[in-house]
Amino acid sequence: MADLNERDTKLVQYLTEAYGKEKELETALEAHIGMTNRAPYKKRLQQHLKETKSHAREVERRIKKLGGSTSDLTTTATTAAKKALALGKGSLQAIRGSSDPEKELKNARDEYAEEAQEIALYTAIESLATAVGDKDTAKIARTIRRDEERMAGYIERLIPQLTKAVATAEIPASQRSTSRRRSTTSRRRTTSSRSTASRSSATKRGTTKRSSTASRRSSSSSRNGSSASAKGSGSRSRTSGSRARARA
Repeated sequence: MADLNERDTKLVQYLTEAYGKEKELETALEAHIGMTNRAPYKKRLQQHLKETKSHAREVERRIKKLGGSTSDLTTTATTAAKKALALGKGSLQAIRGSSDPEKELKNARDEYAEEAQEIALYTAIESLATAVGDKDTAKIARTIRRDEERMAGYIERLIPQLTKAVATAEIPASQRSTSRRRSTTSRRRTTSSRSTASRSSATKRGTTKRSSTASRRSSSSSRNGSSASAKGSGSRSRTSGSRARARA
């Protein structure tokens, strides 16, 4: 490596870290693609693998442009260790989980975490390059960061779908959809309450109607009785008067 000033030394340091991460993820993505059965997910991983390889090439070119070298990462035990680590992660995921959806979910979780690390790394590179006036490095970091953000967004939207697939594959239907059963029970209770209230209201209306009818009948009977009594009194008065006149 040529003698670099403090600015370029720090930029090369950050870019070298990013390059190592890209090379590690190449191997991890290849392992994940081999374990993925969901077609759209596999296609997106394949696309991102191409992006990852392209990112590594861009970062490597920039390192060399600044006077640095990636030979220590590509031909030494450091690179071998990173790839072995990535392969180890892939092998571990091949045996974990009891179903394909479970493996895919755990892969996606790891990928999401890796994307977060890359986003943070390229954000730092962009900020450093901007602070020291290296527009070219800042542009490269910004472009790559946006690719990583798009991938992270895709995985974030995918994780709930994969989780539902795990539930369907590994949990009996009788133990799922509890909210639906509760909703049905609630609707039944509500319907029953409304029906009971309706019957109660109808009963009250019937009772009120019968009471009102009985009251009207009683009032009518009372009026009829009073009228008959008045008529009877008048008739008796007239008869007594006639008798008195006859005696006179």
